[in-house]
Amino acid sequence: MFSWFSTAESVRFGQELATFVLSELSASAAKNDAKFTAKAEKALLRADERLQQFKVRERMNVFKKAKLANAFLWTLKDSGCSEEYASSLTDWLSVRL
Repeated sequence: MFSWFSTAESVRFGQELATFVLSELSASAAKNDAKFTAKAEKALLRADERLQQFKVRERMNVFKKAKLANAFLWTLKDSGCSEEYASSLTDWLSVRL
């Protein structure tokens, strides 16, 4: 029963995933919109693969999903990502959870 509240792994993964997405997108931010969009799609596909692997390893419940999404959002914001873009990436993540 107490494992339901154990969110340390979800928080860690949320932070790791946000760092991964930022590192993948920061290299292509200076490129024009078409190249950035293509690079962003590829980065999000790789992030989705990581997320699916994590979901296989970790049994997710509503509380763990919320903590993961919150850690993801705040890591993006703390890293200097605009609030609008961080929210849209978090929405993308929430749909896949």
